[in-house]
Amino acid sequence: MSQRTRRLGRGVAVVGAGMSKFGAFKDKSSRDLFVEAFTEMKKSVDKGLDAGDIDALYLGNFSSDLFEGQGHTAPIMTDWVGLIPKPATRVENACASGGAALREGIIAVASGIYDVVLVGGVEKMTNLPTERVTDTLAAAGDAIYETPAGFTFPGLYAAMATAYMAKHGAKVEHFMKVGIKNHNNGALNPKAQFGSIKDVMEGRIARAKERGQPVPSWDNELEFLHDPVTNPVVAWPMRLFDCSPISDGAACILLVAENVAREFSDLPIYIIGSGQASDHALHQRAELTSIPAAKIAAKAAYEMAGVKPQDIKIAEVHDCFTVAEIIASEDIGFFEPGSGIKAVDEGKTARDGTKPINTSGGLKSKGHPIGASGIGQAVEVWTQMQGKAGPRQVSRNVDLALTHNVGATGGSCFVHIYERR
Repeated sequence: MSQRTRRLGRGVAVVGAGMSKFGAFKDKSSRDLFVEAFTEMKKSVDKGLDAGDIDALYLGNFSSDLFEGQGHTAPIMTDWVGLIPKPATRVENACASGGAALREGIIAVASGIYDVVLVGGVEKMTNLPTERVTDTLAAAGDAIYETPAGFTFPGLYAAMATAYMAKHGAKVEHFMKVGIKNHNNGALNPKAQFGSIKDVMEGRIARAKERGQPVPSWDNELEFLHDPVTNPVVAWPMRLFDCSPISDGAACILLVAENVAREFSDLPIYIIGSGQASDHALHQRAELTSIPAAKIAAKAAYEMAGVKPQDIKIAEVHDCFTVAEIIASEDIGFFEPGSGIKAVDEGKTARDGTKPINTSGGLKSKGHPIGASGIGQAVEVWTQMQGKAGPRQVSRNVDLALTHNVGATGGSCFVHIYERR
């Protein structure tokens, strides 16, 4: 049977969005972070929101069981934001748990089962030491064939990076430039975990002077990132500043049926395309320089929305490692295979470029609390499309935007397209 173009049963709109600050919060639980995100989302609904109108919650969460020793997370979050006895469902799809929860929420509204759905994501990762976080994240890989061979996610993405370098001639400087760009964007985002690399560099110079130590002689961010002391190799060619951080955080959006959207907001943002696909674990793939699931999910989303890659004004993509952004920019059709590095060199993906990517700072700078990341992407495009992004607001008319959320090395991928009318 031939694959037909999928359509939503009825229109779905985002009428509110909010997130906690992303970072490391010793004295906060995932419940505290989720309440912060929910509270901000509620305040963002410009015509007001009675929480009793919410029909259900879909929660993206990768592993509160291992990170916090707490399972059955969705009803607990429902309780803490005052939504008991509304239905609550936890959705897990590794790093794409948020994107998966978003798709389930869209389906629930589009089907007519619910009119108003809360979609959230949360992860509290910093309770564990780094080595145990690494072990927990490794559970998203292939525990039979990849993990026993010594592969962690930095190693898996390093394999993708070296394959891309061999095939397309990428240099480590291309990856570094992605990190510099995203940190510059993150410096303008009050919710981001980290600011600019330049600020880090200048801070270290200032501390060396204060302590009477030898003052580093970096002239710019690239020299700083080439320094093996300040930016050590994690899994070559991925260095410390190529890797997204361990993060705590939560994010929420409110989805409503199109026919009631104007009751909540004067400027609803409509979700007009949704695509999902899966793939083999990385060791089984014939090609390491692309994520096939992302290509398939993007194609499905574009077809549902009736738009093309060139129509999209901004995108938030899954930059768990800097190489992942370059690959994503090609998989979603912004650039031809192998030309993503040229786009980086030419500044096309910068905030003032022709195809701005990760204006929020991305996972790299904003942070990567696994279950919240996909929803955090949706919060950013909603913020940009509302014209509320402050100093990081893009100057172009953002009438179409895209989010791209990947699980693990691409075993799952979710792509969504948003429209401002």
